[in-house]
Amino acid sequence: MTNELKVNMNEYLPLRDVVFNTLRQAILKGELEPGERLMEIQLADRLGVSRTPIREAIRKLELEGLVLMIPRKGAEVARISEKSLREVLEVRRSLEELATELACQRMAEEAFFQLEQAQEAFRKAIREGDLMTIAETDEHYHDVIYHGTGNSRLVQILNNLQEQMYRYRLEYIKDTAKHQILLVEHDHILKALKERRVAEAKAAIREHIDNQEITVSKNIKEQQ
Repeated sequence: MTNELKVNMNEYLPLRDVVFNTLRQAILKGELEPGERLMEIQLADRLGVSRTPIREAIRKLELEGLVLMIPRKGAEVARISEKSLREVLEVRRSLEELATELACQRMAEEAFFQLEQAQEAFRKAIREGDLMTIAETDEHYHDVIYHGTGNSRLVQILNNLQEQMYRYRLEYIKDTAKHQILLVEHDHILKALKERRVAEAKAAIREHIDNQEITVSKNIKEQQ
């Protein structure tokens, strides 16, 4: 378990929710790795809390599919499966195509400027090679497009999906050979949006997601 794992206190949330959010983020970001055992006593000591909120958090994480309870062994971080990858990306593909279509029609010049800035931040992150920063700048790039739709309900749904995508996004960008492809795909999406080419923009976002599914699916098979 990483030494970086620490509880992020929030005065507005009950302790059990703070512990749950801390463990959830640690799993999504890969700080707690797939297959890693979750020992209540060890986690309680590490986070400086009692075992009760740890136990409650593990139970909620099991309901979300992020944790598995193994008979006679206890809790462990759920491994990434092809089925869960496919299910999340099926939803993401449809929603991002809708978001891209709406953004293509509705994005203002200021939003295009923000998207160009987001792409430059992503390019810089690729150059520097820090995986967490690459993931965060990639997420921000897509977030600018979501907000460009002007549809707050769609933004809310996609933001929720972003959290479920985080594990797969990190898994994808671990493959450094794909970094330049990601840059090219982002440039293509940006150009199509600026030129208001709806069909081209939707095709570009679909290819972007398809490539992620192919690569991560291959990685999952190799890890089995």
